Amino acid sequence: MNETEQPVEIRARIRIAYLGPVAPHWEVRWLSGDRTVVDEFTQRVNARLMMLPPHDPQFRRNRERVMRDAEREGIYATWDIDDEE
Repeated sequence: MNETEQPVEIRARIRIAYLGPVAPHWEVRWLSGDRTVVDEFTQRVNARLMMLPPHDPQFRRNRERVMRDAEREGIYATWDIDDEE
């Protein structure tokens, strides 16, 4: 974030959980905050991650995109990945 950007207020909290080696691989779990914001964000997460297991090279790039998107939307996201390298 550069000096001209204002910090974004946290509007919601989520956990993105790895479900296992069989697709769909991911689930977005709402923890708190604005459910509508999370529902819209979940659609974008699913488009980027649903068919990618964590060991896929594309996963890292898409995970970074998801995190940047979450920051812009004011969503605090945590990850639950059991077999993370």
